[in-house]
Amino acid sequence: MADKPKPLLASDRVRAYLTLVPYLLERGQVSLAEAADEFGVSVDEMRSMVEKLTVIGLPGDAGYWQQPHEMFDINWDLLDEEGVIEITNDVGLRRVPRFTAREAAALLAGLQVVAAVPAVSNSGLVAGLLAKLSRASANAPAEVVIAPDAVDAVRDAVSNALSRKVAVSFRYQAPDAAATTRTVDPVQVLITGGQWYLQGWCHLRQAMRTFHLDRVSEPELTDIPITHADELLPEAFTTIGDDDEVTVRLPERLVPLLGDYVRADNAEVHGGVVTVRIPIADPRSIKRVAGRFGGHLEVHLPEVARTATRDWAADGLALYRHP
Repeated sequence: MADKPKPLLASDRVRAYLTLVPYLLERGQVSLAEAADEFGVSVDEMRSMVEKLTVIGLPGDAGYWQQPHEMFDINWDLLDEEGVIEITNDVGLRRVPRFTAREAAALLAGLQVVAAVPAVSNSGLVAGLLAKLSRASANAPAEVVIAPDAVDAVRDAVSNALSRKVAVSFRYQAPDAAATTRTVDPVQVLITGGQWYLQGWCHLRQAMRTFHLDRVSEPELTDIPITHADELLPEAFTTIGDDDEVTVRLPERLVPLLGDYVRADNAEVHGGVVTVRIPIADPRSIKRVAGRFGGHLEVHLPEVARTATRDWAADGLALYRHP
């Protein structure tokens, strides 16, 4: 025997009223039984809630009284004879600011991009939002067509790993480095600038990392349960990719040129020389930072960053040599 719906507490009743009117306006006509089931209350309690709507409305003139057109009203005959709810006066709730066609088109385009996430596209959520945005536009939205990349095996595997709460294994190819095999407890997928990233606990590095999904291949789901989902995630895109730390040295007078790379907790001064530990996505990319200092910045650690910077500088000088 099905459990009877429990009476609503006062706080729950307030939340129910706040959502009841938009729900009824969207549906147009809905039976008492259907609305009661939607809100988890009995049919009698739903009828009582609907009847009480008729004493709610806009504040009257100076707050002392209300005119009939300032109150909610319902189709009483339809309610009494057929048990169907229909709001006949919505006290102007439909006259809300609407999206311009351009605003709606921008939101629709964004939703189409998000729809490429398997877990989202399969839920039906995006389709419903797309329809609502189209109706909420003041004019017909501009026809914007977004052609996101196909949902490939990588994103599909990551999505499945997230939903099943298991680690995913893959090969990761960082720029200018040998590919490595990683096993990662996935935590979240991020999209920025049209690029896809996975944040999760890397079993190899024993820390949270951010992986560019374009550099991921051969994904496989494992049977390893996720155990590090509560670890602190790296700040989104301050360290994109398989982040690491590079130590550089430079004269104190040039430190302002490093800008936001320098913080109070990552710099030390000795004899006019500043040592800075820079968190960076790929240690090899420090070569482009070093190139701005005309030889005054020394890449100290790690060795892979020193080698990459030295080779990059040597290749650049070779371009200026006469044959």
